[in-house]
Amino acid sequence: MLEVYGHGGDVESAALRFGLKPGQFTDFSANINPLGPPPGMLEGLRAALPEIIRYPDPGHRALLSLLAERHSVQQAGICVGNGAAEIMALILLAVAPSKVGVVQPCFSEYETLSRQFGAEVHAVCGTAELDYRAEPEQIVKLVASSDLVFLGQPNNPNGVQYGVRQLRQLAEAAERHGTYFVIDEAFIDFIPPEQRQSLLPELERYPHVILVRSMTKFYAIPGLRLGYGIAHPEMAAAMRSKQVTWSVNILALRAGEISLQAGEEYESATIAAIAAEREYLRTELVCMGCEVTPGEANYLLLRLPEPWTAGTMQEALGRRGVLVRSCAMYPGLGGSHIRVAVKDRAANAILIREMEQVMGGEQG
Repeated sequence: MLEVYGHGGDVESAALRFGLKPGQFTDFSANINPLGPPPGMLEGLRAALPEIIRYPDPGHRALLSLLAERHSVQQAGICVGNGAAEIMALILLAVAPSKVGVVQPCFSEYETLSRQFGAEVHAVCGTAELDYRAEPEQIVKLVASSDLVFLGQPNNPNGVQYGVRQLRQLAEAAERHGTYFVIDEAFIDFIPPEQRQSLLPELERYPHVILVRSMTKFYAIPGLRLGYGIAHPEMAAAMRSKQVTWSVNILALRAGEISLQAGEEYESATIAAIAAEREYLRTELVCMGCEVTPGEANYLLLRLPEPWTAGTMQEALGRRGVLVRSCAMYPGLGGSHIRVAVKDRAANAILIREMEQVMGGEQG
């Protein structure tokens, strides 16, 4: 298993395992925009390099202003962090829950962070028949018995959304029970705006709902770490009160500002490219005998045909310089599940070619 630290994108561990240099891999284990950063990003960061001699703005004011304008919310209701993972940590610190609920299979940090901060973790599990969604009634019961519940939207690793009506049902349950309902929207920007299922436009109705967003995936800046939470102003203030001063560095802040000023052309091109390439990958993978979950994000969850397992496929592809994410360790999934990122056509063609070759030959 390559996920030594529990996540994909670990090319350093892969380099040690397979004897290649980190830059020699085609990495499908991390879900990053294949178009790369927005135009002007590298030039803007180079221009900002002289600013590293001073501290970053601890109030994140320029970025907050742009985010508030983008989402039509108050600046007081936004908390900027060092990646979405820090936002989740700040939520847990602010709420201090004793019991946390998670909807599996899901992003491992929900459980990992919760246990790190001393909470008991309880779960409900999605089913294959629902594309690994859980029944809303199950989640309502989880909300009723928890202090805080995490839900991926679209969920990782299966890439599916819950409908707005279902989200409202869960948010209303959270309000009735005084439970904080954390909706992780880290990948929602990859979905066309008219197809996004989000409570953002009606967030004022639900003081216990917190939205988590990432800027590292869509804008292809994972090495800089940048994310934010949108919540009731009192909750956002509680989160900020737990934050280490200057946790977001000056280049990350500048990258966020450049990203939000990138314009509709970059965003539309990304969404169109992901939709086209996701369908290309899905079609080719099905032809190879894989069962593919019909996700909407920039990755696909698939179950390999027998006798392949996540481990044997990861090993065979890794030796060929291609990395995929094993999902064998996700509760609710099986030993033959892997996740692959949606990349550009040239990279996607490499994945299909290499998988066809290893599946047509010896596993070793």
